[in-house]
Amino acid sequence: MHTLSAFKNADPTIHLVLVLPEKEIQTWRNLCIQFDFKVECIVTKGGNTRFQSVKNGLKEIHDNNTLISVHDGVRPIISPALINRVYNEAERLGNAIPVVPIKESIRKVEGNQSFIANREKYRIIQTPQCFRAEQLKPAFEQPYDPSFTDEANVVEMAGNAIHLVEGEDDNIKVTNPSDLNLAETLLTGH
Repeated sequence: MHTLSAFKNADPTIHLVLVLPEKEIQTWRNLCIQFDFKVECIVTKGGNTRFQSVKNGLKEIHDNNTLISVHDGVRPIISPALINRVYNEAERLGNAIPVVPIKESIRKVEGNQSFIANREKYRIIQTPQCFRAEQLKPAFEQPYDPSFTDEANVVEMAGNAIHLVEGEDDNIKVTNPSDLNLAETLLTGH
């Protein structure tokens, strides 16, 4: 709900598609009633992989002359400034994905050995990842490959260069209980 609201606040005319596991769609509807959530969106079922879920969501977008943004629902601390930055760059360059620098030291692991890696050469990828429909939709007609970890990877495999924009440290991905605690702190301010 926080995620959808953030996109609607960034652009009240935005067309939202929510992709959920089929068994969670009724739970979503119940939560919308419980919390009187009124942000309009099309709800569609996901697939067994992120690739299939995005492909299912793309079936709900019929305008091929638009920008399409894919965002993880588990990133609820998304700012309108980041949404607009990604959309503006995608409109200008064809696509844009937010990234943040790595702050910690990193090591490359090969078998039982590890080697220092230059963190300046790497970035942490975030969402929303935004693309012109004419890039994203055909890219998802490729056969699935297990190396597809995000939309940028799929679009790049289809022959398109990917453009990076500055992300935000607060745009965290909630995957662990400690992440949930941090997200709650960021959302409530305490």
